[in-house]
Amino acid sequence: FSGVLSEEVLRALLELQERLTNITAWAPASGKEVTLSDVCYAPLNPARPELGDCCVNSVTQYFQNNGTRLAMTAAQSDGKVTGTADWRDHLIYCV
Repeated sequence: FSGVLSEEVLRALLELQERLTNITAWAPASGKEVTLSDVCYAPLNPARPELGDCCVNSVTQYFQNNGTRLAMTAAQSDGKVTGTADWRDHLIYCV
């Protein structure tokens, strides 16, 4: 993997997504503050979406948008050699 797809970049994306998830803006036309759930695409709950219903397309989805899952490792063996699987392996398995 190149520097564009590194653990540091993925962690920065997780942090940015968290900040965007919590952002609010004043909507003068409606006279209220709006949040992501007011404007997100939520195909499974379009009438009353909550943040968990919003469809977010991001590489961090492979780790359920969770830094703990991104950091997980597991022992892996092919019968001859034992090694450690990490986020890179998980991403390759998913894609």
